[in-house]
Amino acid sequence: MTRSASPDHVIAVAERVQRGETTAVGVAEAALARIDGSDKELNAFLTVAREEVLEQARAIDAKRARGEALGPLAGVPIALKDALCTRGVRTTCGSKMLEGWVPPYDATVVAKLRAADALLPGKTNMDEFAMGSSNESSAYGPVKNPRDLARAPGGSSGGSAVAVASGMTPAALGSDTGGSIRQPASFTGTVGVKPTYGRVSRFGLVAFASSLDQIGPFASDVRGAARVLSVIAGPDDRDMTCLGAAARGPEGDRFEEACGKSIKGLRLGVPEEYFAKGLDPEVEASVRAAIARLEADGCTVKKVQLAHTRHAVATYYVLATAEASSNLARFDGVRYGLRVEPAHVKSAEKGPTKSALRTMYGATRDAGFGAEVKRRILLGTFVLSAGYYDAYYLKAQKVRTLIRRDFDAAFGEVDAIVCPTAPTPAFLLGEKTSDPLSMYLSDVYTLPASLAGLPAISVPCAPTRAGLPVGLQIITRALEETTMFALASAWESASAS
Repeated sequence: MTRSASPDHVIAVAERVQRGETTAVGVAEAALARIDGSDKELNAFLTVAREEVLEQARAIDAKRARGEALGPLAGVPIALKDALCTRGVRTTCGSKMLEGWVPPYDATVVAKLRAADALLPGKTNMDEFAMGSSNESSAYGPVKNPRDLARAPGGSSGGSAVAVASGMTPAALGSDTGGSIRQPASFTGTVGVKPTYGRVSRFGLVAFASSLDQIGPFASDVRGAARVLSVIAGPDDRDMTCLGAAARGPEGDRFEEACGKSIKGLRLGVPEEYFAKGLDPEVEASVRAAIARLEADGCTVKKVQLAHTRHAVATYYVLATAEASSNLARFDGVRYGLRVEPAHVKSAEKGPTKSALRTMYGATRDAGFGAEVKRRILLGTFVLSAGYYDAYYLKAQKVRTLIRRDFDAAFGEVDAIVCPTAPTPAFLLGEKTSDPLSMYLSDVYTLPASLAGLPAISVPCAPTRAGLPVGLQIITRALEETTMFALASAWESASAS
């Protein structure tokens, strides 16, 4: 099954609303109608904020009626991954642990979208607490890939990818810890961007792995993704990992201006390790054809080596799970979210004892967390435990440094690295759920850039013979998103011709 692309790109919608050719209310109503018509089948949205988005739209139309200038995302519907806090709208992280929780504040990126006059129609389904590669670990059921309903959309930001791929919204926000934007973009034929670590504030993003998590956009085209990123990027004093204004690179956040720039003379590196055993032949053929076209359009291409790529999966699943174990300790049934008290604790006449408290913690976490989250918490707790910290966690940190040095060496010779986003097209729902290692290997080509904190984008290239999308991944130096967008835009134009 193939659904149509979004009826409008981000910039086209914004320009029509800004010129008064259409109203924001009209755009909001059309988006809600598309969600009503498609989402029962796809399960991409966990919450549809119907009244809230119409109220936003009326405020935008009133602002224009007063003659006030509208923001760069005026009237553009943008779906939000349900790990982003939204004032007055529930945020579940795809988990029973937070079912019904309504944050009292907006994440920084959400506040920036509101200030840019975007429309926020709802919260999208996701792997529970962003832990998954197929969107099958959600407590609220899997999301289905609109390109083939029997297949996974990728994860953990699968709902956001599907909102864009199915045409329900022209853009969405996701979060990428080890590939959770880029891999779903590859599986659904959308554009997905992971910015440089620290480029976008993480304030208000429910944390999975704090040294890796980064918020970024999905969009139906490269220029639209660039505009959304330009809105959400920038300093934030509430996030100590967010880069200050002085560290944002020579071109700041002018990503949209990079789209359409000449790529002639850019040096592209092709990592041998990304074209080894395990890569689907049709994916390889599609990606190599895209690289050949970029070369024909004026780029130079050379082989590079990223020798420690083979250790990326093991390194990631030590570091990310260790951070997850720490971050998820806050979900204990006391401060917020689910609380489960066994019957013998409820009936106790005396005040809570240490034993009763531990029993409540255990009961709450057992009921609130799904199998994949429990697996990762246990693994992370193990690698941080006495006697194992040096052998696993500390060693993984050292390997992470080696992975970053591989990229540093490669970028001494090239301006960008081009490779597949994922080793296969979208796999069948249920195909990998009983084999966690096989599932984890779906992110083998996205993990290294995450560990190194580098910006990367997935853009569609030629599909397989069965019509399944394939993603071309472009990785650049830290803070050089402009080069990344120039290449992605050039390829998008070339592939459309």
